[in-house]
Amino acid sequence: MAESRPPVPPFTSESAVLKVRAAEDAWNSRDPQRVSLAYTPESHWRNRTQFITGRPAIIEFLTHKWASELDYRLIKELWAFSAHRIAVRFAYEWHDARGAWFRSYGNENWDFDEQGLMRRRIASINDLPITEAQRKYHWPLGVRPADHPGLSDLGL
Repeated sequence: MAESRPPVPPFTSESAVLKVRAAEDAWNSRDPQRVSLAYTPESHWRNRTQFITGRPAIIEFLTHKWASELDYRLIKELWAFSAHRIAVRFAYEWHDARGAWFRSYGNENWDFDEQGLMRRRIASINDLPITEAQRKYHWPLGVRPADHPGLSDLGL
């Protein structure tokens, strides 16, 4: 039986929003294994200037990412969608080992197979140094609470 990750294509406005929130929730878990299961076994990524292929490489990449991007909190927002593609914009906050805070802004283009697994992820990301006082994400680590504002509500 093939793996499935609902909602599956073809996407509607409602199912695309659900897909984006499910991805946000998984990434906020900071669990590389959990996150990797949303991608096809041979998924292809471009993340900034890195090219990553396959779940083992995704797990390795995310393990390293969350070891250096501490107290990571992410918000994703649907930008556009088609039958089997979704575009999102996102911002996440984190600090490094020295305690310097950053807000990383970006866009992702996602392409899905028929089972709702992402087969391609193309991410462009820029990091902005911020002060701790400029942080906007203060929920406890993990899933963003349902009543926490999204990107547009925060003016990001």
